[in-house]
Amino acid sequence: MAGDKDKKPKAAAPKAKGKSSKVSNVYQVSGGSITRKNKTCPKCGPGVFMGDHKDRWACGKCKYTEKK
Repeated sequence: MAGDKDKKPKAAAPKAKGKSSKVSNVYQVSGGSITRKNKTCPKCGPGVFMGDHKDRWACGKCKYTEKK
């Protein structure tokens, strides 16, 4: 056990940075009005938006999915 004191603590591995979502990609400003680009979830109601994927629309809250 005497050899454990000589060891240096391991450095934490660097975390991979994820892709950040930008609010500017979800809303469109035209003139003085703001429109939302994504659909709202029919189960969760207004205020919960569905994610736009390649082949589907998906709600992140209730997992509701619609095919395109």
